[in-house]
Formats: sequence, C-alpha cells, structure tokens
Amino acid sequence: MLDDYVTLETLLTDSIAKKHLPKAGYCHAVNTAENAFELAIDRKICVDLATKAGLLHDIGHTNWEKQGEWDYQSYNEFDIHTIKGAERAHELLIFKGESLGKARDIALAILFHSNSSPVNKNVKLTPLQQVVSDADDMDKQDGGSHHNVRISFAEALQRTRRLDMLVYRQTRNCNNGCEECDLK
Repeated sequence: MLDDYVTLETLLTDSIAKKHLPKAGYCHAVNTAENAFELAIDRKICVDLATKAGLLHDIGHTNWEKQGEWDYQSYNEFDIHTIKGAERAHELLIFKGESLGKARDIALAILFHSNSSPVNKNVKLTPLQQVVSDADDMDKQDGGSHHNVRISFAEALQRTRRLDMLVYRQTRNCNNGCEECDLK
C-alpha cells in the first residue's frame, strides 16, 4: 500500500536522518511533522509535502554548545541550519526516490522555515512554506529548549508510522485537487 512512494518512515530510518535529526531532537521533528499535518488539512495544502518538510525541517542542525551548554546566542546569530538542511533533505529525498518537483518544494520549505535564517528576510512564503514555519513555531520553547525534549527512536518511529497512515488516508480521500498529492 505505501510501497510506491517515499514514506516518513523511509526518511526517518535512513542513516543520514539518523545521524542529523537527533541534534535537533526526534521529539521536535515528529511534533513539527504532526503539526504540519493538521495545518495542511486546515489550509488545504498537500499533507504529504507538509509532513515530510516538517519531519526534516531541522536536519541541518549542528551542535551549538559552549562548555557543554547550549549556546543559544551564537545559534541565533550564526546559524545556517536552514541552508544545510535544505540541501541535506533534498539529497535524501532524491536518493529515496522522491520526485524532483516534490523534493524541490520540500527543500524550499525547509530553507525558509525559520526566522533565524538570513535567507528568510523579506521573502514572501508560499502556503507550504508558511505551514512548515508555523508548525515549527507551534513546538518552540524559550531558549531553544524544544530541541532538548527527548524521545526514543522507537517512539519517534511509532509516531511516524502512525502519521504515514494518516497521510495516506488523507491523501486517498482528498478532493483538494492539488497536483502534489499524487498518491491516489
């Protein structure tokens, strides 16, 4: 049933995601994907694209630590995780067999998801990009604490599998006519 397209589980279990997503936290990644799903339904945006971008939105994070503590000030001033993340996600999506158009749209949503990015200044976001930005903001905590909320990989995988089924059902029953959702 889900074998003919790239699933969230396929992305989460890839070695690239397993290397980079824990830096920003599996909990935050999955929460953002779940938030993106709900927002996409409300705003009639493709849930497939929104959840993938939500899951991978922080794949460009590196550890911003100074003397063993999260250095939020340096992160806010010098971070380029959106740029690195868009590139990593794009490569991962293409490697897993995602269509070029979907991979591009997801990568651009990741590129523009955060106000911490210098590339996000004075950019009018597309509806998908706005969904991912808003989904990320819904999970934010002061001082970047949302990146420190931990869940096990097993829990992240379980929640991702559940979300895959919701995306599949929503897409199969979708009458929005969005060309991006071609899972039917």
